[in-house]
Amino acid sequence: MKDPEEQAEETVRDAISAPDAEGRPRRATRRFPLFTKDTARPEGGGRAARGDAPAPARQWPILAVLGLVGLGLLLTALDVFRVGTLLIGIALVAGAVLRWVVPDVGMLAVRSRFTDIVTYAGLGLAIVLLAMMVQPHPLLQIPFLKDTLHFTVSS
Repeated sequence: MKDPEEQAEETVRDAISAPDAEGRPRRATRRFPLFTKDTARPEGGGRAARGDAPAPARQWPILAVLGLVGLGLLLTALDVFRVGTLLIGIALVAGAVLRWVVPDVGMLAVRSRFTDIVTYAGLGLAIVLLAMMVQPHPLLQIPFLKDTLHFTVSS
């Protein structure tokens, strides 16, 4: 246990609050000082596998998503554009599903669970939809987009 002097040094005084009779700010906060010595552990900082497993086994969710994205990029580079970009979008959607279903996803967790799910799913769905609309011979045609393009370009 720390003695009170050491605890007082760790507590950062909020300079914005009104000072007390001695001129010190009344409200003490837990904000980090200007130069932090340590950072807080992220929400998903836990392991996806037990602690004695090797590092790749502990981080299987992020490795699975990155593996699919890498395969999609390779297919895109090998001139199989539609399949490659579809695979990239599907990998991001799979990352959203993993973030929702698996309690400890390791490094796949970046921010809060809600933010990660919305971000992964939103970007994944956007990439999938764009990959399906790629010319020539699109798999998905949205009628009002053609009219919107003609309206904005011809104006």
